[in-house]
Amino acid sequence: MIPFRSFFPALAAAALVAASTVIFAQQEFPPPQGKGPVVVVASGLSGMSHYVRVSRDIAALGYDVVLFDGEAMEHTQGQAVHAAILQAQQMPHALPGKVVVMGFSAGGGEAMYYASQWPDLVAGIVVWFPANSFIRNVPGYADRLQVPVLMFAGEKDHYRGNCCTADGARGLAAAAKATGKPFELYTYDKADHDFVRDGAHYNAEADTDAFQKTADKLKQWLHPAQ
Repeated sequence: MIPFRSFFPALAAAALVAASTVIFAQQEFPPPQGKGPVVVVASGLSGMSHYVRVSRDIAALGYDVVLFDGEAMEHTQGQAVHAAILQAQQMPHALPGKVVVMGFSAGGGEAMYYASQWPDLVAGIVVWFPANSFIRNVPGYADRLQVPVLMFAGEKDHYRGNCCTADGARGLAAAAKATGKPFELYTYDKADHDFVRDGAHYNAEADTDAFQKTADKLKQWLHPAQ
């Protein structure tokens, strides 16, 4: 993954506009009340269907959840993440305003790296067992953070050549803390990669705790007056 930087600002802006017009495969899960604040969900490499249950569970809390394929977001320098956010904001059951971006594994890596730099669009980032080994300049990542991040990682996670380890997550959290940026990390001793319900290594204790903490943050970020 290549950091989204350019020495040609006009060209970079044009690329973002072009990407924002692309229609990505997505699935919307409306809230019980009909319309709600938007939560953009980026799947892992296992595909969108693997994250339908958690998307429905988030929608049941009162949010308009729009699920995208996180694999399709890789190697786009953040353009696909940006386009997905804009697309989600136009969905039939979406309320206007900032979104929360929630990502898993590969989709989590994309979310926390790129969407955390867009405070005009994003109220917060929630990532479960996200890819983190691609971030070579950890202090640089922390310096660019402009959106609060909530992260969950499994201590037994050694997926894809250690792409998503708890140690890597701790490095990011420490760098963010050193710069005074809002970054919360929770790790689970017995959890492996993909510990979410319906995941390959489902861990009920980790999943239940992470989901509750996710729900609390969504309420804080998307319903600040409540």
